[in-house]
Amino acid sequence: MSARTSQNSPRSPRILGEIVAFDGAEAILDAWSSGITPDPALTVSEWADRERFLSPRASAEPGRYRTERTPYMRAIMDALSPTNATRRIVFMKAAQVGATEAGNNWIGYVIHHAPGPMLAVQPTVELAKRFSRQRIDPLIAESPALRERVKPQRSRDAGNTMLSKEFPAGLLVITGANSAVGLRSMPARYLFLDEVDAYPPSADDEGDPVALAEARTRTFSWRSKVFLTSTPTIHGVSRIEREFEASDQRRFFVACPHCGHRQWLRFERLRWDKGEPNTAHYACEACDGAIAEHHKTAMMEGGEWRPTRPVSTSGTIGYHLSALYSPVGWLSWADIARMWEAAQGSDEAKRSFKNGVLGETWIETGEAPDWQRLYERRGAHRFGIVPSGGLFLTAGADLQKDRIEVSVWAWGRGLTSWLVDHVVIPGGPDSAEAWAAITELLGRTWPHAHGPRLGIVRLAVDTGFETAAVYAWARAQGATQVAAIKGVDGFNRVSPVTGPTFVDATEGGRKIRRGARLWTVAVSTFKSETYRFLRLSRPTDEERAEGVVDPPGAIHLPHGVDTEWVKQLVAEHLITVTTKRGFQKLEWQKMRERNEALDCRVYARAAAWIVGADRWTEEKWRDLEDQIGPSQGDDAAEVDHPAGLLARPPAPAAKRSSDWLGPRKKWL
Repeated sequence: MSARTSQNSPRSPRILGEIVAFDGAEAILDAWSSGITPDPALTVSEWADRERFLSPRASAEPGRYRTERTPYMRAIMDALSPTNATRRIVFMKAAQVGATEAGNNWIGYVIHHAPGPMLAVQPTVELAKRFSRQRIDPLIAESPALRERVKPQRSRDAGNTMLSKEFPAGLLVITGANSAVGLRSMPARYLFLDEVDAYPPSADDEGDPVALAEARTRTFSWRSKVFLTSTPTIHGVSRIEREFEASDQRRFFVACPHCGHRQWLRFERLRWDKGEPNTAHYACEACDGAIAEHHKTAMMEGGEWRPTRPVSTSGTIGYHLSALYSPVGWLSWADIARMWEAAQGSDEAKRSFKNGVLGETWIETGEAPDWQRLYERRGAHRFGIVPSGGLFLTAGADLQKDRIEVSVWAWGRGLTSWLVDHVVIPGGPDSAEAWAAITELLGRTWPHAHGPRLGIVRLAVDTGFETAAVYAWARAQGATQVAAIKGVDGFNRVSPVTGPTFVDATEGGRKIRRGARLWTVAVSTFKSETYRFLRLSRPTDEERAEGVVDPPGAIHLPHGVDTEWVKQLVAEHLITVTTKRGFQKLEWQKMRERNEALDCRVYARAAAWIVGADRWTEEKWRDLEDQIGPSQGDDAAEVDHPAGLLARPPAPAAKRSSDWLGPRKKWL
């Protein structure tokens, strides 16, 4: 018997002697020894440093994973280890600080050392597939310890598919928060909820996806682990903020290199000379000493997480981290200062900075703008005329019991917009004449200040009232010019407009399965955007004379608009309400009975999004300007063209082979 055999085997010499008598006894003994040897008592961070390799496909710094590069992640990963009694770990953070890689390390650890059923949830099924391809497949392929345990993908082998990875004594399922089937498909000991603020409000109308997913862990009781991580969004509706506030709210304290005082980094202490971001430094809150960027590495190595509120009784620990802690070589303090200066003048840019850089929620200002101020600053352009700068038209239609109201908006660069027309069609959805009138409106054109005539590119019509009638009409007009939309509340959506999905429609009394296209619109998002645009400062007459132009997104109302319409445009305000379960959420509520102008504006904005204006390139905008052509003088702007549906539709402009604008098939 070899010395190795006597050391590794607890069995008696007689039994070992019988085993050695067989051929291949050494291999048997090695396998036996390996099987009875306990796994090393590693934490998740120790496992990552020992076994994890980063792929060039998934990391800007490929090679062996080093926790020392992001030392603030060590405690978070170790809280995910089985030896730690914490069941729920919440991480509210800035973008790109290493949170997802920490979750991936946890996945690798589970596969290698603590096998069991695991569920990883991304905001959508599509993002789940991308996560699998770009993160999980390289995680397995580049780490030898994981390659041994997960079978390679084969077309006939269900053990390793895009959304399911089998390994000895365990299974990893990857799904989207928009799939109720995926969330309830299995019990899970481990649950990784990534970017929870991007989850939809409900998974297939079956309830909150976070609650549905956490219900999968109940059978494992105290042995389960849940990791929730996300960049926050809007105060009052942010899931990750709500979870963090219910925790012990840990912050990463670092020592000042000058006086040794420990503090957590706040953006307010970042100082630089105005217009010179490269002078950025951090001012110690105790000695006011200037801490330079190069001090950051040593500070983080000696940093520690400290709770900033009494210990939570819910069994949840929470961490918050801003991009001020980004390692040297990632996002510098000078970069952060530069980003803050660039964000000035735009609420949208400030919101992105606060969410993505500071890891904090954005507080929406939902107070309605003053309608009298908006009325007083009406523009010089007339109803029925597309002013200079307007490049295409969209419309939004709101159905009422006794009428259909339609607003026509012109859009230009930076989503600057002008109200061109507002039409009230007598008769509700049960009136054939009303549908004929709105159909006629689709073929109408409006004169442009530069000479051409523009038709409606896309009309978005709400399906919330008389849904079947709207589907039937939208199907009859075709998807190229009419978009049937369904408005939903909530800010935490991956996109303000999603779709289209196909729904049943009726034609001539006959049901047509999947016969109509339906777009889902986050009306709260576009209402907030409208109010932000209405609050934008406008240049004075003197500034205009010097060439100062309106900021992107500016909303222009024509001289002929009446007070009732302006009041309807700002008829709602955003308030915080408390749900029956005690959670807070933001909700738009009416201040006046009539709000059709605001609804029509939101629908026309959704139509602009569907057309693609939010994603157009500079080349596309130049092409539109080329089609509009240079100004032909002031005569075109003075065309006697009364507003409203009763104006007889003019003859369409001649077609040009290079045009892609115009009524129906062309936009001009």
